[in-house]
Amino acid sequence: MTAQTMQKRVWAVMASGLLLGLLMMAMPQTSKAEYADVVINNYADAAGMRPAVFPHWFHRIRFRCKVCHADLGFKFKAGGNKITMAKIIDGRFCGACHNGEVAWSVENCAMCHSGIPGTPTHFAGSTLQRLVAPAYKPLAPAQAVNQPAKK
Repeated sequence: MTAQTMQKRVWAVMASGLLLGLLMMAMPQTSKAEYADVVINNYADAAGMRPAVFPHWFHRIRFRCKVCHADLGFKFKAGGNKITMAKIIDGRFCGACHNGEVAWSVENCAMCHSGIPGTPTHFAGSTLQRLVAPAYKPLAPAQAVNQPAKK
């Protein structure tokens, strides 16, 4: 085999690889859950708060999965954690970073509690615009729990 023939084969392999790469990039990709928003409403409605909207994609851009799922103990399931504000204030779950030093603190309720009331806990896809409601206004005490007033 001559050097010229070998060079043609190398160029053909490189061109094929480039073409394959371009074709793969052009094909439609399905959205993965790891880039989705997560609505967290295990306790919010009952407490008279809007559900929290967790922008998973935003955190995933900045951190590897292990930071939250191994180091902080978040389960790999929407709604699988018993996250309460008491635990967050105590520095657990979201509170490990949202402490006023690494990220904003819990005093900024509407930063997280921005979901539409009644939205169940689930992966919501990258649909933050559909999930965010107008500015937070607390519910009246009777509405907060949806129970009749005590006699």
